[in-house]
Amino acid sequence: MSEQTPLDIAHAGMEAAPNDDAARLRFYERLADSEMFLLLSKEAMGEQIEPEIFDLGEASFVLVFDRIDRLSQFVGKSAPYAALSGRSIAQMLTGQGIGLGVNLEVAPSQMLIPPDAVNWLCDTLAHAPDEVEERPEELYAPKGLPEELLTALDAKLASAAGFASNAYLVAVHYEGGRQGHLLGFVGAVEGAEHALARAAGEALTFSGIEAGSIDVGFFSQSDPMAAAMAKVGLRFELPKLEERAQVVRAAPGSDPDKPPKLR
Repeated sequence: MSEQTPLDIAHAGMEAAPNDDAARLRFYERLADSEMFLLLSKEAMGEQIEPEIFDLGEASFVLVFDRIDRLSQFVGKSAPYAALSGRSIAQMLTGQGIGLGVNLEVAPSQMLIPPDAVNWLCDTLAHAPDEVEERPEELYAPKGLPEELLTALDAKLASAAGFASNAYLVAVHYEGGRQGHLLGFVGAVEGAEHALARAAGEALTFSGIEAGSIDVGFFSQSDPMAAAMAKVGLRFELPKLEERAQVVRAAPGSDPDKPPKLR
């Protein structure tokens, strides 16, 4: 029996608890974050790709697999494919009336995700927390936050290697009287703010927490707020890169804000 993938494990958790919304959300989060191999009808041409589309009566589906050998096993021979994140594929398909066939016939995580669910996933991924413009007046240690949220934040930020030095989660009282929680990033790389805010928003959404919100702020290393957060906040380490290589946007879907186009 082949080793289970993270998607297999998340799917098994969802199947074992069909009434658990948190388990379902964890599966969709894993699908969005995973590299998936999309079966194509022919080789990609630049940013234009032509997926193999299967008409199953009530809806049409494209096929994706979380390992290349699973795609090959399904097809029975080598076949053209595009390696894309699940979120890029959802963005590409949203509004097209096309669903996702995931790991069909080759893995325990096989399932059909209908077009409406693809649209929902894309809408969910578009949510992001508000960026803070008002100045915090007092900071406190965070209290009462669900363990699921803290685990989700830790996992999300671990994937943001090199985007910031670190982050602190604090309880905050703002000058205008508003209270809440703030996730403050310290030393964020210029241009990475949107990706970091989106990661924080997804951690909140996919942790299954129905109420509450988290503000997001960005602070320089020399900002007094950085030192203040360090005294009382819960620290999250972001992996460091020895040298940030220039990202080359060549493969279709490599830019999450510009998904590939259907032909």
